[in-house]
Amino acid sequence: MLHRAPATVLEVIQLGDAQQRVFSAVNRLSEREIPCEHAAGVVLARDVVATENVPPFANTAVDGFAVRASDVAQVPAQLRVIGTLAAGDATMWRVGAGEALRIMTGAPMPDGADAVVMVEDCEQSDPNRVTIKKSVAVGTSVRPIADDVRMGDTVFTAGTVLSAAGAGVLSSINARNVWVYPRAKVALLSTGDELVTDGSPLQRGQIRESNLTMLEVLIANSHCDVTNVGVVADDEALLERTLHEVARTHDAIITSGGVSMGDFDVVKAVLSRIADMQWMQMAIKPAKPFAFGLLNATVDETVNATEVVRTDRQRRIPIFGLPGNPVSSMISFELLARPALRKMMGHTTDLLRPTISAIADAPLRRKPDGKTHFMRVFGHFGVDGRLHVRDTGPQGSHQLAATAAANGLAIVQDGSGIDAGGAVDVMLLG
Repeated sequence: MLHRAPATVLEVIQLGDAQQRVFSAVNRLSEREIPCEHAAGVVLARDVVATENVPPFANTAVDGFAVRASDVAQVPAQLRVIGTLAAGDATMWRVGAGEALRIMTGAPMPDGADAVVMVEDCEQSDPNRVTIKKSVAVGTSVRPIADDVRMGDTVFTAGTVLSAAGAGVLSSINARNVWVYPRAKVALLSTGDELVTDGSPLQRGQIRESNLTMLEVLIANSHCDVTNVGVVADDEALLERTLHEVARTHDAIITSGGVSMGDFDVVKAVLSRIADMQWMQMAIKPAKPFAFGLLNATVDETVNATEVVRTDRQRRIPIFGLPGNPVSSMISFELLARPALRKMMGHTTDLLRPTISAIADAPLRRKPDGKTHFMRVFGHFGVDGRLHVRDTGPQGSHQLAATAAANGLAIVQDGSGIDAGGAVDVMLLG
């Protein structure tokens, strides 16, 4: 049953003001210790200091022969082969004058040898003899101990965003666990009796649900852990129970739909009653309506892999109310929800996606309306080194198909638009 939503004051504000309101209200999540193999994409909360050298021993960078450089100063030089050493072989060898040791990449350098000659520069017709055809200097093709990381080095400082390579470095120095700001746990849900998710034939007035599919990917790509709650029926009691339930186990809630000026928006009615909400009309197009608030929640905490307990600890869970039109939903996520989630996960810079100046290869037309327009564009770098863009098609807030081809948002200020060849700022989406 639909109930009339309470009257709300929807002031028109600038995007920057809306972002400031949201970003200032969200707090960084508490730091947590996690295994290094799960650390890629998160922000370190503490410095990481190496407790081991990398590599832990001098080793060869190539397949070849370990030699004394003085023995191959004049080439060709014939040396006696004393054996073979593979990576992982702990056999202790010593290379004397006039001797060589067949050695594989990564194997430890034997005592006495100070260089490695690549196998391509050697000729071996006798298993016990090798002809060296190229002179090498001391240290050639040898990786010294601690050549990459030295014990005691601060490898990463707090605030570093770990890349995949960074996670690999943690493993290389045996930093099995690290302190980080964790991935935000985000509950995602949509409302609307008109939304169909089961593939059944559409009845009059029904539409296919698409926002949850899109937003789930966007949230996951923002390095959050997302729970897709699904579509909640237009029932105030059910929606209220659902919101309270997910608030106990998540760090943030994102809803899609029900934040416009409609009289019968269940989301607005419920959130106005249970959370401290701000209902905004931003001077942008699309994504003009947006809601943000904080919901008091009793937190559930995981004790072990199978047990979750209710605690008395209270916290305020951010709720991001995105509009129902799919393009508006995507853009409001990019401009407000995503950067807020990044702040919660410990990011202090680059909350927003990067914006660069581009050249419009075709006109980007719009009508004056007092708003900043975010036009979906496809961009490529030209031979001039500049980003060149053109729109991807119809720009309606409901026209998601054209948006699927976009890799940027052209920020077109109020007026008649951008002429072909004109400069325009573009927010990169990928």
